[in-house]
Amino acid sequence: MNHPSTLWAADALLPEGWARGVTLSWDGQGRLTRVSSGTAPEPGQGQAAGPLVPGMPNLHSHAFQRGFCGLTEYRAQAADSFWSWRELMYRCAGRIDPEQAEAIATWLYVEMLEAGYTSVCEFHYLHHDADGRPYAQGPEMALAILRAAERAGIGMTLLPVLYQSSGFGGAAANEGQRRFLHDTDGMLRLLYALKPVCDAQGGRLGLAPHSLRAVPPASLAEALAGLDALDPTAPIHIHIAEQVKEVEDCIAWSGLPPVRWLLEHAPVGPRWCLVHATHMTSDETLDAARSGAVAGLCPTTEANLGDGLFDMANWRAGDGRWGVGSDSHSTVNAAEELQWLEYGLRLTTRQRNVMADAAQPHVATAMTLAAVAGGAQAAGRAVAGFAVGQQADFLELDPGHVALAGLPAQDMLSAHVFGSHRTSAIGKVWVAGRLRVQEGRHALRDSAAAAFVEVRRALVTDR
Repeated sequence: MNHPSTLWAADALLPEGWARGVTLSWDGQGRLTRVSSGTAPEPGQGQAAGPLVPGMPNLHSHAFQRGFCGLTEYRAQAADSFWSWRELMYRCAGRIDPEQAEAIATWLYVEMLEAGYTSVCEFHYLHHDADGRPYAQGPEMALAILRAAERAGIGMTLLPVLYQSSGFGGAAANEGQRRFLHDTDGMLRLLYALKPVCDAQGGRLGLAPHSLRAVPPASLAEALAGLDALDPTAPIHIHIAEQVKEVEDCIAWSGLPPVRWLLEHAPVGPRWCLVHATHMTSDETLDAARSGAVAGLCPTTEANLGDGLFDMANWRAGDGRWGVGSDSHSTVNAAEELQWLEYGLRLTTRQRNVMADAAQPHVATAMTLAAVAGGAQAAGRAVAGFAVGQQADFLELDPGHVALAGLPAQDMLSAHVFGSHRTSAIGKVWVAGRLRVQEGRHALRDSAAAAFVEVRRALVTDR
């Protein structure tokens, strides 16, 4: 698609709030060189049809899991849980090859772009072949993910996952986890091999110690030291305190709950994203928030898996940053993640507009700005919205959409998040200044969808 290097909008959501008459300019690398409000359109300048909103970073994704969404929604035992779902996930993970992984990820990233995500943090742990052996040609699965992102045009933070044990104390990995496993030296070799590929396509490389139950303390320390030698600013993401059983098992192993153990034994700070962090004490929540780490919240997945609700009140009391992700992709919609987060808080507090604040009384505005800032920090990329030096990642709301038509810009965003009936109210999406979605559709939608359907049909047939 052709793209201008400048665009004027009647309304745009800047980091400090809504502004009128905004001119954006960006360079050949897709970086914003001008963000000016109170301007008039210049002759011949492109003009946005609707309000402009910064693109949402998706801070937690397991792309391959999109391939079996809907296939685990049946009762497998008397009391289904995250742990029974995990066994079904392992079965699916055991069958996917690199070509299928690329097809699934390409379709998923097309869906993300159409739904308002402009970058993704891929928590990638499907490393080896079905027997757990490294691919002869190198990191085939990771390269498939990178190709999918480049083809779809979504920004990428690749987070290869270190996975070594099935439980706290270094318990041996089980058969379902054999495709995930790396020793620490092997993981560091993988990082060195992938970094130039990520750099070449404008992505970012980080590390994801899967969880405290999957990475023993000595391996965690060694891997972090190796990552620092490669890139001392690289992002670090970890699953933590997602399930009550995980917390109980960590206490039995160490005497401490997982977030407290991590705070006391690892250099947790602004490079870190604590994914889920659902079950924390009040003190853990405050201390983790004050560390500068980002809370990676995935409300629709956390609901789908029965995880529980995040302690947002204490997190905000500690000035904690947060962002949203689609995780296992039962839902691929940035606005819906915000809606579910706010509605969960309304149910627990029996109040409304919980996530609004004094600066931004409109809850959709407040949540969008917070999630973009937190997501950009977690991604380790310059995707924090409309500011000079940031990437030109943004979307245009569709002013003709029935839920938005006739409303002021700020109310259009509110209607998009809370009143669009989950149909897309997004007209256009730009990534690094390139138009990737037009009239709500990505150019690859039809071909990527067809390839995805074929892969899913094969997975269902092989069950």
